[in-house]
Amino acid sequence: MPAYNEAATIAEIVCSVLESPFTAEVLVIDDASSDGTAAIVQAIADPRLRLLRQDSNQGKGAAIRRGFAEASQTFVIVQDADLEYDPADFHQIMAPLLSGKADVVYGSRFLGDRAHRVLYYWHSVGNRFLTTASNMFTNLNLTDMETCYKAFRAEVLRSFELEENRFGVEPEITAKIARGGWRVFEVGISYSGRTYSEGKKIGWRDGLWAMFCIVAYSAAGDRLQVKRLRPAVRSLTRVRA
Repeated sequence: MPAYNEAATIAEIVCSVLESPFTAEVLVIDDASSDGTAAIVQAIADPRLRLLRQDSNQGKGAAIRRGFAEASQTFVIVQDADLEYDPADFHQIMAPLLSGKADVVYGSRFLGDRAHRVLYYWHSVGNRFLTTASNMFTNLNLTDMETCYKAFRAEVLRSFELEENRFGVEPEITAKIARGGWRVFEVGISYSGRTYSEGKKIGWRDGLWAMFCIVAYSAAGDRLQVKRLRPAVRSLTRVRA
């Protein structure tokens, strides 16, 4: 669970995850929060909960990378520290993994009839555009590449190393899963998106960087050596490392 300045929601979401019958371990990676997020986590008394603190603010991707390295269970799921994603959906997400049908499961906000808060139209357009672009380069047929809810068998995470520090980690993970030939399933989930006034952090520059990552981590990107353009593209989008 990556967390950066989530004092308003961190206690509720951590407790909700701990209440799930699927939870054996919760790793909260505090990304150098300045609002007391870490102290709130420390005050929750549960032996399954571990707090990992970053020395400096590095981004969601860096936090996920550390969490993956520290995870000790057979299955791993990414959970945001806000209240946009509901741990009650763990049942649907875990089912294909527990049945042995899947190696990776994505929780899609665009599948099924689960409840969704109605918010930004252009965000939904951007998400679908990035998912389509990712599918073109990975030959997967996902409906929601950018979803937070991604669950894995532990061996999948040991098969690749993550490089992205910020939100580019989503297309990077998807590209590396596709290139590994892992069995990917999607299930519908509920979604209660938050507004920027409520703490939403992702912006249009992250979307541009995600598009770069979709190409850079693909087989075509390797052939064209797209990663060598990273400094120029990063400067253009002003996305911090």
